Amino acid sequence: MTLALPRSDPDQSPLCIRGLTVSYGEQPVVFSVDMTVQDGAMTAIIGPNGAGKSTLLKAALNIVRPLSGRITVYGQPLAEQAQRIAYVPQRASVDWDFPTEVLDVVLMGLYRDLGLLGRVRGHHIRHAKDCLDRVGMEDFAARQIGQLSGGQQQRVFLARALAQRADLYLLDEPFAGVDAATERAIIDVLKSLRAEGKTVVAVHHDLSTVRAYFDNVFLINRRKMGEGPISTAFTPETVQATYGGRLADGQITQLTQDA
Repeated sequence: MTLALPRSDPDQSPLCIRGLTVSYGEQPVVFSVDMTVQDGAMTAIIGPNGAGKSTLLKAALNIVRPLSGRITVYGQPLAEQAQRIAYVPQRASVDWDFPTEVLDVVLMGLYRDLGLLGRVRGHHIRHAKDCLDRVGMEDFAARQIGQLSGGQQQRVFLARALAQRADLYLLDEPFAGVDAATERAIIDVLKSLRAEGKTVVAVHHDLSTVRAYFDNVFLINRRKMGEGPISTAFTPETVQATYGGRLADGQITQLTQDA
């Protein structure tokens, strides 16, 4: 069962994916997927382990090369709109032993302004510190990134994304392995971005918070299983179709019902 998200002009959406197929070896990980992201909203990408959630996000950014498909960002090819996107990868995929300070990590988000050998000026540092303040990490600017807890590291990478002043924020499992305080801090920042008219798409694993955190949902299990507003797409039927026998019927009903 697939629920489509109606839009007057989907090709002008912040992220529009058509016919995306990605394969590792001979086995398709994502097969013929269409996705339309609503402007100015928060969308969760959900599905069981191995369903292709992170692969979908990476293929949309051309980090993983798709076999086929068409991807546009605000109606244009990715290469022409890359400056409008900020990406927060999975924390587990980052080398935290790299010897750099927190402030320098956030300044990396300004690489488009600075260029390869650009000089860091006072206004760059002030902006980076403002971003750290926004995620509650202003007191850690001089700390080595490897000395931080997992939750603190995730906040720093969110601050780096904020530094880019993007319009579209793509996050891969932003709440995975973080403490409750960090999760609250992250969702508050993401909701503030939405209030500013920004668009947020996040791979998400905790079904119990989908309804509280997001406006829309995209369900995937190699294929697209459902898409649309929480009220119509995050239902027992679509979740059961996506997760199959991995969740009990009573558990699915509890997760998808109104709070």
